[in-house]
Amino acid sequence: MLLTGGLKSLLPHVLRRIIRCNRLSISNTSGMAEGYKQANIVILHKSLADDFEKFCHANDGPLPLLYRSQPGDWKCPSLSSDSDIRTDCLQYRKYEYGACTGSLKSLKEYSEQLKDMVTFYLGCSFSFEKAVQKAGIPIRNVEQKCNVSMYKTSVPCYSISMFHCNLVVSMRPIPESKLGAAVLATSELKEAHGAPIHIGDPGLLGIQDLSKPDYGDPVHLHPGDIPVFWACGVTGVEAIINCRAPLAFTHSPGCMFITDVKNDNVRSSGGVPQVHCISRDPLHFSIVSEAAAQKIKALETLIGIDPGERGIRHLQRQGELLGACLAMSNAGSVLITTGFPTHFTHQPPEENDGPPGALAIAAMLQALEKQVAIVTDQRAMDLNKKIIEEAVKLGILKKPIPLLSYQRENDDSALMFLCENGNPGKPRFDHLVAIERAGMAADGNYYNARKVNIKHLVDPIDELFLAAQTIPGVTTTGVGDGGNELGMGKVKDAVKKHIKNGDVIACDVEADFAVVAGVSNWGGYAIACALYVLRCCDIHDRYLRRAVGFPRAPSRGLWLPALPSVTKEEKLLKTLVQLEVRSGKTASLEMEVDGLPFYNTHSLMIEKLLQETQQ
Repeated sequence: MLLTGGLKSLLPHVLRRIIRCNRLSISNTSGMAEGYKQANIVILHKSLADDFEKFCHANDGPLPLLYRSQPGDWKCPSLSSDSDIRTDCLQYRKYEYGACTGSLKSLKEYSEQLKDMVTFYLGCSFSFEKAVQKAGIPIRNVEQKCNVSMYKTSVPCYSISMFHCNLVVSMRPIPESKLGAAVLATSELKEAHGAPIHIGDPGLLGIQDLSKPDYGDPVHLHPGDIPVFWACGVTGVEAIINCRAPLAFTHSPGCMFITDVKNDNVRSSGGVPQVHCISRDPLHFSIVSEAAAQKIKALETLIGIDPGERGIRHLQRQGELLGACLAMSNAGSVLITTGFPTHFTHQPPEENDGPPGALAIAAMLQALEKQVAIVTDQRAMDLNKKIIEEAVKLGILKKPIPLLSYQRENDDSALMFLCENGNPGKPRFDHLVAIERAGMAADGNYYNARKVNIKHLVDPIDELFLAAQTIPGVTTTGVGDGGNELGMGKVKDAVKKHIKNGDVIACDVEADFAVVAGVSNWGGYAIACALYVLRCCDIHDRYLRRAVGFPRAPSRGLWLPALPSVTKEEKLLKTLVQLEVRSGKTASLEMEVDGLPFYNTHSLMIEKLLQETQQ
C-alpha cells in the first residue's frame, strides 16, 4: 500500500494513476496535489443536463462549473491530459430516485449507462488550501489528518426546474487574527468557491452542532479559532437527492477529482475584501470591499464637523458608521426611534433634528426590502403619524411605516415588546436605531443640553436598548450630536469630560455602535448613504446572499431614489415647520435645524454626502 506522506508534492496525473489502481489507503484528497484544482463530480442523464447547468450558473458560489462533458465522454481535456472519470475519484456514490444505494471504487461496470450521461466537474475548496497555507494560516483538518467538515444549512439555493436544495457549506477553523488573510487568500479563487459566505456562529446558518457534520469528519477548533464557512460543491449532491433522478452518480464527499490545472488563473471579484465584527453574541463577522469601507469612512469624516463647536470631536470613534451599517445591512428587521422634547414649554415639544434623519434611514431600509418600524412616545403618536403620512406624499417613503409605542408595565415589558412571547430566541427586530432620541442619564432622568430635566415628556424606550443587550443577535446603534442622546452611553466618559454640562446630561445607556455627527440628521443621511454603498458593493452583496442566487446589482435603480436629496429634505423641513416642530437650539419656526440654516449648511452637507456616495 502506498505511503501518503509525499502526496502533497505528487503531480496530478501521477495521483490519478495511483487512484485508478486503487492503491491509496486514504479517505479524502484534502492536502493532495497542492496548488492544483480539485473538482466535485455530478453525473446525470443527458435529459437533465441543461437544467443542472442552469442551476450551477444560478448558484455559482457552491457550484462553480469547471467543465461539462458530452454524453458518454469520460475525459475532460481542458482539465486533465489523461483521465477517466469512471476510475479517477477515490470513491463514488450511486443514487437511485434520490436514495444513496451504494459506494463504489469504480464506475466501469456502469459504462453502458454512462453513454447517455453527462459529467459536471465543479470547483472545490480543497483547491484553495495551498493559498491559505501560503498566507500563514493553518488548515486544521489537514493537521488533524481528517476530512473537512461539511454541513447542510437552512439557506435555500436558487431553484431551477427539478433542481432545488439548501446550501451545503464546508467549515474550516481560522484563528481570529487570520480572518482577513483567509478571506483575502480565497476571494479571487472563484472556481474554488471564492470568499467565505459566513464567519462566526454556525446557528446563523441553521447548523446546530459543529461536532456532528452531515458530511466529512468533525474538525477540532483550537482556542481563538473562529468557524469560517465556504460554499461547498456537495450542494450538488443535495440537488441530486432532491431531483430524484432514476440514476445519478457523484463523488463521495471529500474524494475529489484532481485536475492538471493550477490555481494561478483567478478572476477579480470586485476589489480587496475586509472583515469586520458586527456582533459578539452571537459571534458574527461581515465582509465588505476596501473601496466601499473607505467610502463609508469618508462619509463619517464629512458628518464629523462640529458647527456648534460643542466639542463633539472628542466623542467620535472611527469605524462606528461602518460597523453600524454592516449590522443593519445583515439585519432583516430594524426598529427606529427618535424624538427629543427639548422645548418643554411648547407644543409639540419636539425639535426638528431627528425625524428627518430617521426617515432617511427608514427610506433606504424600505428600498432594501427590510422590515422597518418606528417606536415613539405615546404623547407624540399623532404628530409622528402626520410626519410619516407627509413623508409618503413627498415620495420619501414608499409606504407608511408601522408606528409603535412602548410603556413599562412590568420587568418583562421590554422583552415582550422585542421578542415573540418574550422569548429571546425569537426577536422581532435584529437591530435597533436611536437617532436624536433623549437618553437616560446616570441618575435616571432625561436632560436637554441646558440641564433641564424633561423626564415627564419621555417614555422609557431606553429599556428596549438595555434589553437588547441581553438578546443574542440583536444589535443597536445610537446617533447623536451632544452626548445626551440614547446610545451615547458608549462615549459617556468623553461626554462628561468635554461637553458642557456633560457630567449631568450624559446618556448612560450604551449602543453597540455610536455614530457621532455635527447634527444628528446628518448621521441619518450618512447611514442611508452608507447602506446604499454597501448594497452596491459586489463583495458585500455576495456575502449577504451566501453566494447563491444572482447578484442584486441590477436593482440599483430601486435604491438610488431612496437616498436623501436636497429637494426632499427641504420639503420635509417645511412640513415640520407647518407642524410647529422647532429648531433645537433656537426654538424658531424657520428653515433651520439646531440653529443652522437649511440653505448652504444642511443642503450643502446633503450634496457632499451624495457626491461621495455616488462617485
